[in-house]
Amino acid sequence: MPKAEPEPLHLRHIDAARNMRRFYALSTQPTLVGEMSLVRDWGRIGTNGQTMVQTFDGGAEAVEAFARLERAKWRRGYAAADGNLS
Repeated sequence: MPKAEPEPLHLRHIDAARNMRRFYALSTQPTLVGEMSLVRDWGRIGTNGQTMVQTFDGGAEAVEAFARLERAKWRRGYAAADGNLS
């Protein structure tokens, strides 16, 4: 059974002492040919930032990459943009 698509994730990391105000967003999207894309947006809060799209043959691979990136960002001090610590 394939893993369910994760909900889009919006994180931010703010450190006033270091003048750091960053955002990071992750989402998955199906492609027109049945693959799954992992979309990453990041940059300084208030800017458009950058975007990277990775395409995977299977949805499970995209979900695993999503989870791996999410864990890495939590370890680096990012928190949920809505204030929840999920």
